[in-house]
Amino acid sequence: MVTILTLKDFNIILAENSRHKMIGKDDAKIVFIGAGSAVWSSRIIIDLIINKDLQNVEVWLNDIDDHRLNLIYGFSTRYASEYGSSIKFRKTKDQVEAIKDADFVINAAMARGHGYYERMRQVSERYGYYRGINSVEWNMVSDYHTIWGYYQFKLALEIAHRVEEYAPNAWLIQISNPVLELTTLISRYTKVKTIGLCHGHLGYLKVLRTLGLRPNEVEVEMIGLNHLIWLTKFKVKDGEGYQLLDDWIRRESETYWKRWWETTSDPFDISLSPAAIDMYKTYGLLPIGDTVRAGTWKYHWDLETKKRWYGPFGGPDSEIGWSIYIADLRRKMMELEQAVHDHSVPLTLGYPPKPSGEQVVPIIDSIINDKRASYQVNVLNFGSIPGVKDDIAVEMPAEIDGRGVHRRSFPQLPSKILKYAIMPRIMRAEWSISAFMEGGRDHLFEWLIVDRRTSSISQVNQVIDAILRMPENDEMTKHFK
Repeated sequence: MVTILTLKDFNIILAENSRHKMIGKDDAKIVFIGAGSAVWSSRIIIDLIINKDLQNVEVWLNDIDDHRLNLIYGFSTRYASEYGSSIKFRKTKDQVEAIKDADFVINAAMARGHGYYERMRQVSERYGYYRGINSVEWNMVSDYHTIWGYYQFKLALEIAHRVEEYAPNAWLIQISNPVLELTTLISRYTKVKTIGLCHGHLGYLKVLRTLGLRPNEVEVEMIGLNHLIWLTKFKVKDGEGYQLLDDWIRRESETYWKRWWETTSDPFDISLSPAAIDMYKTYGLLPIGDTVRAGTWKYHWDLETKKRWYGPFGGPDSEIGWSIYIADLRRKMMELEQAVHDHSVPLTLGYPPKPSGEQVVPIIDSIINDKRASYQVNVLNFGSIPGVKDDIAVEMPAEIDGRGVHRRSFPQLPSKILKYAIMPRIMRAEWSISAFMEGGRDHLFEWLIVDRRTSSISQVNQVIDAILRMPENDEMTKHFK
C-alpha cells in the first residue's frame, strides 16, 4: 500500500534526521545506481578520488549491463591506482546488495536508455506531434520524459523503496531526469531523505563570461523549478548586474548574435541566445541554463522557428541539435572504452584529476565531514518560495552540513513568471505523477487533447494506440489500459 507523506509527517522526519548520528567518515558507503552511464559517472568518480577528505569511503557500482558495469569498474580501479587513492571500489548487478547499509545512493539510471525514447519520439512524430508527445509548454528538453516515462518513474520509485527498506538512513541523490517529477514523487511517497541535482544552473557562468565578469565578483541567486530557474539576484561589486546586462543588450547583442550564428559549433551554446533575451524581456528575469531550452511554442513551433531563436542548429532540442548530442555521447563512450583498455597511456593523462564542477561529491563531503556550504538543490518547497505549494520539489540554494539540508526563504517570484511559467509547469508535473500512480488511458488522452498540435480526437487515439503497441511497452499498456 502506498503512503502519502503529509507536511506533519515531513516535519517529523526532519526532526528525526536532525538528531541522527552523523555519518562516520571512515566507513561511509556510496552507491552508484546506473553507474554504466559512464561518461557522467566517470567524472564523479574522479571527483571522489581527488577529494582528500573522502579517501576511506567504499564505493559500490551497480548497473544491469555487464559491459558498461565492467567498463566503469575498470576505469575506477585504474584511476584510483594511478592517483594513489585508498578508496575501495566494488561492482554488482544486484541492486539490493549495492544499496544495503548504504549512506549515499546516487541514482543516475535511465530506464531503457536514449534509444527507447527516440523510438517513442519517432512514433509520435508520425502522428503529427513534433519532437514527441512529451514536448509541451515549459518542458522541451529532449530527455526530460514525464507522461511517457512510465518505466523511469517505476524504476526511481523502486530504488527509493529499496533505500527505505535496506538503507533507511541513507541520502538518495536523484540525478536522472525528470528531476522535478522524480524528486517530488520520491519525497511524497517514501520517507527517504532525497535531494535532486542538476547542473543546469551553471549556465550562469556563460552569462558572466560574456559580460566580462568573474564569478568571485558577483552574487547570484537562482530559484524556481528544475529546468525552470530564474536569476533572482544579480549583484556586482559596483552595483546591479542587470544594468550591465541591459547595457550589453542595447550595445552588443546584435553583433554578438551575428558572430555567434556564424561560429558556434555547440547546440547548447544558448545562454544569451535571442530566446534567452526575449524571455528576459517578456518575464522580467533572465532564464538560466536549461530554462532557456523551455519556454512556450513561441520558440519551438518548427525547425525554422527554433533556428531563429537558438541559432544554426535550432538549439539542443531540435532534430539537428539532439542528434549531435546523441552522437557526441556515443563518441565519448567509445573514447572512454578505448582509454580504459589502453594501458600504455595513463587514464589521468586523458582525464585530468581536476574537479568536474558537479555538486555530488562536494555535497557528500559536506554531509560526511560536516562542512556547511551552499548548493543548488531540488527538495520539497515547504514555504521556501512563496506562491508554490509545499509538496512540490523546487530548485533553490540551500545550506548543507552534517545535519542535512537547511532551507532558506526567498521573495516571491514576479507574478508573470509564477502564473505563466511555474504554475503551468507544476500542473504538467502533477498530471504526470497522477498518470503514473493511477494509470488509465484517460490520463494520456487528457494530456494530448489540450496539445496545440492536436487537430482531432482520432489523432489522439491513434498516437496513444501506436505508442502502446510498441513491443517494449507491454507493461505500460496494462498500466494505461
